[in-house]
Amino acid sequence: MTQDVEMKDRTDPSNSVSSTGPSTLHQLKEIASLIETGSYTKEVRRIVRAIRLTMALRRKLKVPVLSAFLDFALVPLSEAHSRLSAYLPKVSEPLSVLVLWLDALALLLGGKSHSIIGYTSDEDEHDMEVDTATSADQAPVKHLVPELEIYCYLLVLVFLIDQKKYNEAKACSSASIVRLKNLNRRTVDVLASKLYLYYSYSYELTATSLACTRITTLRHDELGQETLLNLLLRNYLHYNLYDQAEKLRSKAPRFEAHSNQQFCRYLFYLGKIRTIQLEYTDAKESLLQAARKAPAAARGFRIQCNKWAIIVRLLLGEIPERTVFMQKGMEKALRPYFELTNAVRIGDLELFRSVAEKFAGTFSTDRIHNLIVRLRHNVIRTGLRNISISYSRISLADIASKLRLDSANPVADAESIVAKAIHDGAIDATLDHSNGWMVSKETGDIYSTIEPQIAFNSRITFCLNMHNEAVRALRYPPNTQKEKESAEKRRERQQQEQELAKHIAEEEDDDF
Repeated sequence: MTQDVEMKDRTDPSNSVSSTGPSTLHQLKEIASLIETGSYTKEVRRIVRAIRLTMALRRKLKVPVLSAFLDFALVPLSEAHSRLSAYLPKVSEPLSVLVLWLDALALLLGGKSHSIIGYTSDEDEHDMEVDTATSADQAPVKHLVPELEIYCYLLVLVFLIDQKKYNEAKACSSASIVRLKNLNRRTVDVLASKLYLYYSYSYELTATSLACTRITTLRHDELGQETLLNLLLRNYLHYNLYDQAEKLRSKAPRFEAHSNQQFCRYLFYLGKIRTIQLEYTDAKESLLQAARKAPAAARGFRIQCNKWAIIVRLLLGEIPERTVFMQKGMEKALRPYFELTNAVRIGDLELFRSVAEKFAGTFSTDRIHNLIVRLRHNVIRTGLRNISISYSRISLADIASKLRLDSANPVADAESIVAKAIHDGAIDATLDHSNGWMVSKETGDIYSTIEPQIAFNSRITFCLNMHNEAVRALRYPPNTQKEKESAEKRRERQQQEQELAKHIAEEEDDDF
C-alpha cells in the first residue's frame, strides 16, 4: 500500500513543469539572450543558431507566450510593441488580457511583474506554463538591439503563417520589410533573409523585391543577395520567363556561397535554365550537385532535382542507374520516370508513346512535358544503335519496322534517320543507297580510344571539387578566442617553466 501511495505522488500532475523541461517562454528568452550576445560580439553564427532553435519551437508558440515574450523583449507601449501586438489574435479570456496589461504597466513603472505568463487551458495544458519567478527576476531590455526587434517580427510572422492568418501575416511581412530598409547591420542579414523568404509567399514579383535587391547589393549583404536572387529566379521560371531569368543570373554579382540551402536552390534553378537552353552537360552537373548538397530532410527538393537530372541524362544519351529510382522515400515519385527510362533504354518507340500518354498528367505537373517531346529523337537513336550492334547488315525497311515508324513513307524516314545518326557519330556504319541497306562496321576496342581517359578525368575533377568545397566549408573560431587561448597557454607554459627551474635549483642545492 505504501508503494502505491509513493507511486501516485511521483506521477502527480501538479508537480512543477520545470521537471519535464524548460518552458517555451524560458527558451525564447534564452534565444533572445543569444541574439543579444551575437549582436554585441558581431558573431553571425549565434544568430544562425538562434533561428535554428526557433524553428524547433515553432509548433509550441501560443498567443499568451508570444505576448509575454513581446513584453519582455520590446519596450512596452512602443511602436514596434504596439504594431506586433495588434497582429496577434485576441485571447478570449478577459482575465488573461487584464493581467498582461497590468504586467506591462508594472514593468514600465520599474516594478516587478506578477503576471501569469503561461495561461493554461484544457487543450494545451502542457504548452502554457506558469513562469512567475522568471518574469519577476528579469527586467525588460532597456537598450533594445535591432536584431531582437527584427527577431520579434520574424517570430510573429511565423506564428501567423502557422495559424493561417494570411492577411495579418501579409501586413506583418510588409512592415518588417519597411523596417529592414532602415537597418544596415551584418548581424541582421540572417534574419532579413528569412523575412525576404516569407515576404515572397504573400507577394508576387514586385518593385519591392527588386528594390530590396538593390539595397542588399549596395550594403554588401551577400546572404540577402543570394536569397533575393533565388526568389526572383523562382518567380521568373514559374512564368516560363527563362530569358529574363538568365539575364538576371548573368548580371548578378558572384561571390562565395554563405548558405548551403540557398546555394542548392541556385544550382537547381541554374540547371533548369541550362536544360531549356539545350546545354545539357552543364545542366546535368548543376542538378546532380544540387541533389547531393541538399539536406536529407528536404525530400521534396531532392525528388525534383532527381526528376530533372534523369530527363537531362536521357537527353544526353545516358541511362541512369537503377539505384537512382530506388532511393528511400522516392520510389513512388520516380516510378513514372523509371518506366520512361526503361522505354528509352530499350529504344521502343511504341512503349515510349504509351508511357508518355499514361503519365501525361504527372509530366505536365512537373513542367517537363516539353522535354518529354524532345526525348522521342533519343528513343529512335537508341533503337538504331541497338540495331547497328545486333546486325552487320540490315535493310532500311526492316529498320523502319523495328523502330515502329508510323509515317507515310517509313523507308525514306528511316534512311534520313540513319544518315543523320552516321553524320552525328551516334553509330559507326555506312549507308548503301542503291541497295537500300545499312552496313555496320565492326566494334573496336573502346580502351584503344580516349574515352576511358575522359571518364577518369571527370571523376578526378569531381573529387577535387568536393575536397575544395569541404575545405571552404570549414569553420574556424574567432581571432579573439584564439588570442585568449594562446595567452592562457602562454601563462601555463611560463608557470611550468618557473616550476621546472625551481625544481632544478632545489636539486642543485641538494647536490651541494
